[in-house]
Amino acid sequence: MYNSISSFFLHNYMNFYEHTLIARQDTSPSQIKSIKEKYTKIIEDNDGDIIKFESWGLMQLSYLIKKNKKGNYLHFKIKGNGKTIKELEKNEKIDKNLLRFMTVKMKKLDLDTDYFKKSEENIKNNK
Repeated sequence: MYNSISSFFLHNYMNFYEHTLIARQDTSPSQIKSIKEKYTKIIEDNDGDIIKFESWGLMQLSYLIKKNKKGNYLHFKIKGNGKTIKELEKNEKIDKNLLRFMTVKMKKLDLDTDYFKKSEENIKNNK
């Protein structure tokens, strides 16, 4: 059934991942929604589950990427296997709307912290 032990783990062992996409700055909200739906479907079709999704919005990039100064950040917290991530990244490499993507394997997911949500205290301090 499986050629090796590594192929067994690639297809059966579920891990937690944090996956971040950066879409081009000129991407419309409807395109952002379709990007989210596209990659959600890819994850679910390849035995993965989305634990949490966050849209971090348009943020300044540290340096120009493909002539873009800003990017729309999308963040997925995923439970899946190696096959899920392999298929996800294969599709992202050919997507012209994306500037960058990154996947990090996690031991456990932090579902409580919203890193880019502005609290009222931060807003008052910045005024």
